[in-house]
Amino acid sequence: MDKFCKKALAGLWVVAALAPADAAGQTWPTRPISFVVPFTPGGITDSNSRLLAKILSDKLGQPVVVENRPGAGGSIGVEAAVRQPPDGYTMIYGTSGTQAANLALYKNIRYDPVKDFVPVHALSATPLVLVVHPERPFKTVPALIAYAKAHPGQLNFGSAGAGTGTHLSAELFQATTGIRMTHVPYKGSSPALTDLMAGNLDLMFDYAAVVLPFVQAGKLRPLAVTSKTRLAAMPDVPGVGELGLPKAEVSAWSAVFLPAQTPPGIAKRLGDAIAQAIADPEMLQATEKFGSLPLKDLRDARLGEFVKTEMVRWRELVQASGAKLE
Repeated sequence: MDKFCKKALAGLWVVAALAPADAAGQTWPTRPISFVVPFTPGGITDSNSRLLAKILSDKLGQPVVVENRPGAGGSIGVEAAVRQPPDGYTMIYGTSGTQAANLALYKNIRYDPVKDFVPVHALSATPLVLVVHPERPFKTVPALIAYAKAHPGQLNFGSAGAGTGTHLSAELFQATTGIRMTHVPYKGSSPALTDLMAGNLDLMFDYAAVVLPFVQAGKLRPLAVTSKTRLAAMPDVPGVGELGLPKAEVSAWSAVFLPAQTPPGIAKRLGDAIAQAIADPEMLQATEKFGSLPLKDLRDARLGEFVKTEMVRWRELVQASGAKLE
C-alpha cells in the first residue's frame, strides 16, 4: 500500500471516529437533562444554577432540571453524577472545591477531576472581600500588613470553617504577605460575621454577597477584594492585584462538566449553549449582583488545563494551612 493510500485510509478512520460524536451532538437532547448541583438548595449557588438551568432549557429545547445533592463540600453529589451514563443527560456543577481543594481536604474522594470528567465550560469566579471591624486602627491593606508584622500572631481572623474558601484565602494572604495571624474557625459564615461585628474578631475574608449589606450599614470596613480588578458591586474597594499582591488573588470558581466518554459533539453543543447563557443579560446581572465575574472564554481543553493547575495550587495551599477534614 503506497503512502497516499495509507494517508487516505487514515483520514477515513478519523472521519469514521468523529461521525458518531457529531451525529450525537446533532440529535441531542431528546429528553430532560439532570443538572446535579452538589450543594443545599436556597443559597447563592443554587439560585444561580436554577437561573442557568432556565436559560439552558430555552436554548436546548428540553427541560434542564436542577438536582441538589449536598455533602462533603460538594464531593458526594459530584461522585454520584460522574458515575452516570456518558450520554449528555447528566450535567455536573463543579467548583474549585469539588475539582481541586477537596482532594487535599478529604481522605475518601473517589473520583479523578481529570480522568473522570469532560470539561465543558466555566461559569464564573467569585473573589472574596477582606473586611475588618470598623474600629480597628488599620484602614488600608498596607497598614494592616504593617500592624500584623509589628504584632505577630495577635490579630485573629474568622472563617466559615477549616478548609473553606474563607479560611484558605486568609492563609494565602498570610503566605503572600509574610504575616502571621490566628485562625478562629466557625460553623458557617453567619456566626463568624456576628463575632466580627461584635469586635471579637479582627478581620475575615468572605464573599461580596454575604458582607455587602454589613458594609453598606457601616458595620464592616472593606479593605480589598481578592481579585486583579475591582468588583462592579464594590467599585471603591481595590483588588489585591492593584495593591501589588498578585499572588494573593484567589476566587471560588464554578464550571459545568460531563462524565468521561460523553461524545464530543454533545459536549460542544452544551458548551455553545452555556457560552450564550452566561452572556445573557439576566445571567450577567445575577452574576454581578453576587460579586462574581463571568468566565466567558474558559472552556473545553483550556478548562481542563485550568483544573490541573488549580489542583496543584489548592493542594499546596491546603497543605500549608494544615487543614484536614474527614
